[in-house]
Amino acid sequence: MLKRLSRSKWFQRWLGRMIGRYIRLVHTTSSWQIEPADFYEQVDRQWPVILAMWHGQHFMVTVFKRPGDKIRALISRHRDGEINAQVVEYFGAGAVRGSGLIRNTGADRQDKILRKGGSRAHRAMVRELDDGATIVQTADVPKISRVAGRGIVMLARDSGQPVIPIAIATSRRIDVNSWDRSSINLPFSRGALVAGDPIMVPPETSQKGLENYRRRVEDTLNDVTRRALEIVDGDKNDG
Repeated sequence: MLKRLSRSKWFQRWLGRMIGRYIRLVHTTSSWQIEPADFYEQVDRQWPVILAMWHGQHFMVTVFKRPGDKIRALISRHRDGEINAQVVEYFGAGAVRGSGLIRNTGADRQDKILRKGGSRAHRAMVRELDDGATIVQTADVPKISRVAGRGIVMLARDSGQPVIPIAIATSRRIDVNSWDRSSINLPFSRGALVAGDPIMVPPETSQKGLENYRRRVEDTLNDVTRRALEIVDGDKNDG
């Protein structure tokens, strides 16, 4: 019965809206520090961009969408993905369904990603960027935390748009013991959104060059995550 309920469209829509309302509650009851302070101005100068974050930090991202921003988020085809899609739509963004495209990970793993719609999703995201939509995408290799895949830098190369690594953290949170190190952000927190420098990937970049950019995205995501936690946990660290 519970399985049937979780698969029903009305329940997924209802749960997505409830999660969206909770995220808005966390956002409106918390005090936020955005770093750099001109983050939105930087994004506007380069719009559209590819916003990258670690999986597990992605829940709060779309609440920072401004009215009029055209945003598309990459969301898996799994039934849990349908709930995430409802959350994204609650905040006025759209969804691209599929998995991130991965290369050079072994034939079996690559075939699995392609079957999940990775290649179609990649082409769809390139089209969305060409049409002026900013893309929100988690950078992790599926089921491998804090290891960036090449898909996001391939998207930057093929679209000509920059990757901006970002991290979001709150002082009051429940850190979940899961593969993606998810955090459940709690209301009445100190919050931080930290962004790294834009990363451009030239169109002529080779496979070897893609690896260098992949590592750069990974390192920058780790840096901004440390900085976001430093901001919200400053008192704890001092003690």
